[in-house]
Amino acid sequence: MKRRHLAGGALSLLLFAHAGAAQTRAGAATLTATLDDGTEIARLAMPEGGEWCVLWRHSVQGFEVADCYENQAGRMVLMRSHQPDFAAGLGHIPGRGTQASDGDGGYWITGIDEPVPENAYVLRAGSMAVDHRLSVGDATVSLSERAARARIRIALEPSP
Repeated sequence: MKRRHLAGGALSLLLFAHAGAAQTRAGAATLTATLDDGTEIARLAMPEGGEWCVLWRHSVQGFEVADCYENQAGRMVLMRSHQPDFAAGLGHIPGRGTQASDGDGGYWITGIDEPVPENAYVLRAGSMAVDHRLSVGDATVSLSERAARARIRIALEPSP
């Protein structure tokens, strides 16, 4: 699948409209990325069972890392992580999921199934060299492009 990189308010509108029908179902939620001053830089409809990943390039080695989450009955749950190397700061913690080869020199950690406290966490977006991104289906929004070096609260919130 080819990924589309979209910028500005059009991304939020497009993704919100694309999944808008799912919002009325039980467990529907909204994934938001918000700056400390309250400025919302992304708003994505996230139906029950919906998945998204936070992607970035490792600041030392330059390869892509992924942490993937799921909306489980309105709870943000870390499901799996892809790490192409045991570089600085990366690795598998025994007892936290299962490590398996990705067949390309890296590895997946699956079965993490770890609820995120309070359905939110703060990420300091890296520069464009790191390029922190939210990826949902075929669409990707660059958090670094919108707010490099800023604190961003990523949250799964109940839909109205």
